[in-house]
Amino acid sequence: MDKTQPPGEQASPARPDAFILAGSFLVVCRAPQYLQELTRRGLKVLVITPAAWREEALRALKEPDHPAHAVDEFAFIDGSVGQEGSYVPGAVAAARGWRETYRIVGAYAVGETQVEPTGLLADALGVPSPGLRASRACRSKYLQRWYLPEFSPASLIVTGGERAAVDADAVPYPAVVKPSGRHSSSGVETVEGPEALRALLATYPEQETVLIEEKIIGQEFSVESLVQNGEIVFASATRKDTTDSHAQTFVELAHTVPNDRPEADPALLDANRRMLAGLGFENGITHSEWRLDAAGRVHLMEVAARTPGDGLCVLYELATGRPLEPEIMRIALGEPASYPKPARVARQVYLEHVPGVLEDVTVLGHDLEPAWVGEGGLWPRIEPGAPGDPATLRAVLVHQDRGARLGPLRSSEDRVASFLIDAPTVAELDALEARVRDAVTVHVRPEEQGGADAAGALGTPVPRHPAEAAAAADRH
Repeated sequence: MDKTQPPGEQASPARPDAFILAGSFLVVCRAPQYLQELTRRGLKVLVITPAAWREEALRALKEPDHPAHAVDEFAFIDGSVGQEGSYVPGAVAAARGWRETYRIVGAYAVGETQVEPTGLLADALGVPSPGLRASRACRSKYLQRWYLPEFSPASLIVTGGERAAVDADAVPYPAVVKPSGRHSSSGVETVEGPEALRALLATYPEQETVLIEEKIIGQEFSVESLVQNGEIVFASATRKDTTDSHAQTFVELAHTVPNDRPEADPALLDANRRMLAGLGFENGITHSEWRLDAAGRVHLMEVAARTPGDGLCVLYELATGRPLEPEIMRIALGEPASYPKPARVARQVYLEHVPGVLEDVTVLGHDLEPAWVGEGGLWPRIEPGAPGDPATLRAVLVHQDRGARLGPLRSSEDRVASFLIDAPTVAELDALEARVRDAVTVHVRPEEQGGADAAGALGTPVPRHPAEAAAAADRH
């Protein structure tokens, strides 16, 4: 059968065991350990991905060594208009055909847009999943506020038809405005008063639901959890650096695994445990984002029922020596799972930028060349070291292409380059970060002048990929 065709309706006499992976084609292939774990067990790999990835998949299948060759069948599906881009109808249609041909023994959403459809598929198939409540609530910021009031900032839910009725003078400022279904910090902004709020609300599409929330001032963290049969197998906090300390937007600029301010861990891990209970979370991985205010109160920003974005999975492997993906597959297949505590501390750093045109990225004083992965390219394999290894620069990644137009840093998609480091101690990690910042130069040409380089870091590209929206949602 042509791998790029939708699944057939005709059942085979002996149904082989199969597993459904759902998410952007990019994320499926960027984490080849999912594919390796499934093929190692002799399972057929069925992938549900947005239709915008069809041409990319066709190109990949022409490359002899591309991970896509591990996939037995693709279903390319469209989001439904008027349902905030719901992929449920397409996912159910694909799975109905596959259910006649295969014995489906597991399903997992590798990316954000497929979390709810995959939860519904798993529920009907009787295979491990986060559960129906968690699968739905983890896709909706306003449902998280509904189910988890204990951890929620004061907020107002505004549907498209109610924008004009919002009493902007009654909102406590500063406030944060969040589109409820977007990702990568897209459209999330701080407003300082009523006029700014009215102006910002007018910029969102009419059908989009928006949250207006009190702005929580404090350090941002995430907590990554592996959960099996309702029990937490592993949980660890990550500290974040973001732009909101000096900008109106919220873009993550660094992740440190494990949290290098461990005094916050008891409050974060306790809140995370109670959050999972409130969602009735059953099986899978969660990535929850929190802020700790000056009074020590923990506030939930949002929670996702899938692997964290950026390089966080790589950071966990650098910190523990073991990848997360095999344990996620064990949970999805109902096999006993476990994961070790970190033995090192690891960090990914995104450099801020000046606007212009990206010309080059150079690294001085290190035996390492930048990897130009672009927006849709595969990352190189980044091998972990031993617990006692010295502080090490593991990779420099360039997330845009040469010639990309760079602008203000407004969302995660606007970042251009990052580096990944690890060390035995936080002090050694901090010292290495400072050295690497001095060593990495992003060469940017002013767009209008066409003249000399401006050494800075990173920026905002114009849309470059036909599947940009789906990829963004699934990556972060």
